[in-house]
Amino acid sequence: MKPKSTHQHIWLPLAIAVAVVVGIFIGRHFASMRPVAENDRKLNAILNLIANDYVDTTNLHDLIELSIPEILSQLDPHTSYLTADELKGATDDMNGSFTGIGISFMLDDGAICVQNVVPGSPSEKMGIVAGDRIVSINDSLVTKDMTSTEVMKQLKGPKGTKVKVGIKRQDLKKTLFITLTRDDIPVNTVDASYMIDKNTGYIKINQFGRHTYDEFITSMASLMDDGAKRYIIDLRGNGGGFMEMAVLMANEFLPANQLIVYTKGRYKRDDNEVWSDGNGSFQDAEVAVLIDELSASASEIFAGALQDNDRALIVGCRSFGKGLVQKEFVLPDSSAIRLTTARYYTPSGRCIQKDYKEGALIYMNELSDRISNGELFSRDSMKVDKSQVFTTLHGRTVYGGGGIMPDLFVGIDTTWISSYYRDVSKANLLVQYAFNYCDKNRASLNKMSDYMQFLRMAPSDDALLKDFADFAADNGVAPRWYYINRSREAIVTQLKALIARDIFGYQALYPILNRNDKTVQAALKALNKHKAAFPITE
Repeated sequence: MKPKSTHQHIWLPLAIAVAVVVGIFIGRHFASMRPVAENDRKLNAILNLIANDYVDTTNLHDLIELSIPEILSQLDPHTSYLTADELKGATDDMNGSFTGIGISFMLDDGAICVQNVVPGSPSEKMGIVAGDRIVSINDSLVTKDMTSTEVMKQLKGPKGTKVKVGIKRQDLKKTLFITLTRDDIPVNTVDASYMIDKNTGYIKINQFGRHTYDEFITSMASLMDDGAKRYIIDLRGNGGGFMEMAVLMANEFLPANQLIVYTKGRYKRDDNEVWSDGNGSFQDAEVAVLIDELSASASEIFAGALQDNDRALIVGCRSFGKGLVQKEFVLPDSSAIRLTTARYYTPSGRCIQKDYKEGALIYMNELSDRISNGELFSRDSMKVDKSQVFTTLHGRTVYGGGGIMPDLFVGIDTTWISSYYRDVSKANLLVQYAFNYCDKNRASLNKMSDYMQFLRMAPSDDALLKDFADFAADNGVAPRWYYINRSREAIVTQLKALIARDIFGYQALYPILNRNDKTVQAALKALNKHKAAFPITE
C-alpha cells in the first residue's frame, strides 16, 4: 500500500480546521439572520391575510410604501426612505446636474414667469429670455392651480427628449411656440464669491454636492488672484451633503497630520479617520466661517475641524447638531434607504449630534424652541451640555452633544421686523415686485454691465419704497407707513438685491444683501482685528 504523502498529512487537518471555522461563521451568519427571517415570515403572513381576507380591496404596494417610513422613524431622525422618484431628484441635486430646459421661474396668475436662463442651456440656445411667460406645455395650458413641483415635473425629463412650450412676450402679440430638447443643466453649490473689501474674499456655499470642492477651489483661486489674503466662508442655511467635500475643503487650511474627522460605527468597517496631508493652498490665510441653526452635517464637519484645530473663527449661532452618518442602500425597485451606520466626531472627540430620543417631531421642533427660549437672540440663552467638555488643539474649551458653538456669537436682529414686512413677505410680494420691475425696465437693465451700475442708476430709496407700497396695495396689503418706515432699510435693500439677482444672477444678490448683514459685518470686523490669526486663543 502506497504511504500517504507529507502534503496530505499537513493539508488534511488544515482542511478540517478550515471547514470547522467556515461552519462556525456560517452558523453565526444564519443565527444572526434568524430573527430577520422569522419576522419576514410574520410580515408576509400579515400581508397575505390582508390581501386575501380583509373586508375591502387594498393596494399592498401602497400599504408597504406607507409602512416603510413608519418603521424607519423608530430608529433615528436621519434614517430615511426615498421613493425611486425622490432618489433620482436627490441624486441629481447632489451630483450637480439635472436634465431639463435651464430656467428659474416663479408662478404668477396662470403663467410660468422666467426669472433667469442658465447660460448654454436649451432655453438660451432657443432664444428664451428672462421676462418670457410660459403659458402652455406640450399644448396644455398652464393653470392658476399648478404648483412649482408640477411645473418642474413637466419641464424636466430624460436627456434628449423634447418639450414644446408656448411663450408670451411683451413685444409680441401672438404666442410663440418653441420646441426644446432637454439636456444636462448644471446645479452650482457656490452661490457667490466676490471681494468684500480689498483684502477679504467672501464665498457662499449652499450645500456640499459632488462638485462643491472643485467650485470652491476655483472660487478661492480667483479671489486670491484678486488680492484676497483672508476669507469669509458662509455656510448659513447649508444642510450638508457629501462628507468628502467638507474634508477636502478643510484640508486646504490645515498643516500636515492634523485630524479632520473620524467616524465610529457598530462594526469596525464603519470606523475611519481622516488626516490632513499638508498640501492645502491656504494654510496661512485667516478664515472666518459663518454658521447658523440650519448649518448641519458636512457644514458642521468643516466648521468643527477648523475650530478644533484652532484654525478658523466660527461666527454666528449654534449649528443644527447632526452627527450621524448615513449610507445609501438602493432597493430592487430603485427606491432607497439611507441608513445611519456610524457617528462622526470632530478632532477633539466631540459628537455634536443633538438628542433625538423623544422622537422626530420634538427633534425637528427643537429649532422652534431655540426661538422661544431666546437662544437665537442672546448668547446667554444658548444651550450648552456642560457634561460634554472637550479641548481644542491649543487648549480652548468646546462642547459636544448639540451642534457647533460659535466662537463669536451674532444673534438675529428683529428690531426692524414689522407686521407690514411680515405681510408682504408671506404674500411673496418682494419677489413679485422685483420681477415686475425688471419686466418694465428690461431694455435699459440689460444694457448695464453689472450690479454696481444698477445701484448707481436705481431710483432713490424713497421712490423705490413708494412704488413698492403702491404695488403691495394693489395686491392686497394696505400701506401702513409707521411700520413701513420701521422696515425701510431691509425692504429697500432686499428689493435692490432681488432686482439685481433677476438681471445678473446670484453673484449680484449677496454683495448687496451683505452690506446690512450683521453676521457678515461682525466677521469682517473680527478679521480686521486679526482675531482669526492661527492659533485662535479666544
